[in-house]
Amino acid sequence: MAWHLGLLVSLLVVFSSGFTEATTTRRMDDFISAVERIEAENPGLQMLDVVKGLRKVAGFETNLIKHHLGDLSDARDLVTDPSVISYLSKVIKHSISQLGEEEGVVLTLDGSNVALAPMLLGLEAGLQSTIQSLYPLTLTENLVASFVHHANNEQSSIPLGTKGFWDSIKSPKVYTLSGLPSLATDALIIGGIDGLILGSEFATSDLRELSLSDLLKSYYSYQLNAAGLDAAPRLITRQLLFAVVQAVTVRRNLNESERKRLDDVVNEGFEEFVHVYAGLNGVLQLSSVLPPICLSVPYLFIHHTYRPANPCTTFEQCASEMRSMQRYHQQTNGWSDIGYSFVAGSDGNLYEGRGWNWVGAHTYGYNSRGYGVCFIGDYTSTLPSTSAMNMVRYDFTSCAKNAGRLSSSYSLYGHRQATSTECPGNAFYRQIQTWERYQVKR
Repeated sequence: MAWHLGLLVSLLVVFSSGFTEATTTRRMDDFISAVERIEAENPGLQMLDVVKGLRKVAGFETNLIKHHLGDLSDARDLVTDPSVISYLSKVIKHSISQLGEEEGVVLTLDGSNVALAPMLLGLEAGLQSTIQSLYPLTLTENLVASFVHHANNEQSSIPLGTKGFWDSIKSPKVYTLSGLPSLATDALIIGGIDGLILGSEFATSDLRELSLSDLLKSYYSYQLNAAGLDAAPRLITRQLLFAVVQAVTVRRNLNESERKRLDDVVNEGFEEFVHVYAGLNGVLQLSSVLPPICLSVPYLFIHHTYRPANPCTTFEQCASEMRSMQRYHQQTNGWSDIGYSFVAGSDGNLYEGRGWNWVGAHTYGYNSRGYGVCFIGDYTSTLPSTSAMNMVRYDFTSCAKNAGRLSSSYSLYGHRQATSTECPGNAFYRQIQTWERYQVKR
């Protein structure tokens, strides 16, 4: 009996310390695991109780939040191990250190960086059926503040969307911002959009019997199969983004005097917001300093990797393939960076190689005059997923033309039309011959 009791105590110690070790990383799955533990140790709590309890744990209760959601006097105390409370407090509360490290951000399976605070605030507003609170709590206050700040500090800030990079993809712990700062970082905006989507859903539907962990799993933890996004459910962030952004009107949250004073600033900033987050939001950056390309570019070349032959359907897989590609292009080919301008994965993301502004190494004779977009996989006898093709065929080209990167009269070619190669594969080449702007001859 004593042996069994000792084993039980040992298992409890391992479980507690194991949780602490496992949740030192900043993945959405880690946060969901912590929420599951909260729900298991606090039976009978409704989703709203858990969301308010998490806000209480994180200690964020500004005047704006109290105005829209009330104070936390009636919030339940969540009973759990102190290590869980400590983790939740750190992972939810948003802040930026002097070193440019952004706290309160987690990495999702699709490679998005999500600030948890605006997502949870939007969800709480929806659960309380305070529709008018959704915009200021999730998006507009941060956007307007950032636009105004940038107008007064043009040399030292950007209006929105400062991106960053993780210290590790498999075990992310530190998220560091790159480039000039903004008061509306990329993670804050994505978290706000998610909060707006989830809050709107719960304010207009009868789904409140779900647990918070089940909701977050259905929204963030869907695993793509070989069909990629073609077979994914609608309740994932990137698929719903476009419809949501169209509904956002920043100026409706400004009073009359503010509207007149800030009209130009907000208009300019909001146009950029729509362009970036409703146009082509899924570009993940991996670029370095290279010779600049002359805009607007007249040519677009389509490639495939051939090896690896299989498409990547998760962010982790695609990120690994991108790193392998980068090592090969740099160490074997001796290039400065990935040769392609962009690389399309079947996980819903378009990855940046040389990017918009730099000369590539993808199509001999056209590197300084064209973009090269490569699809991960061998498409000799099969096609990329429809979602991946549409991302490049429609979203990428529209975004590139609207931004002045790609000429409105650009010509589209397969790689084989410029050199002796089978790229982008026989099946895929037949497909791109049906795309807009495809040209038979160079």
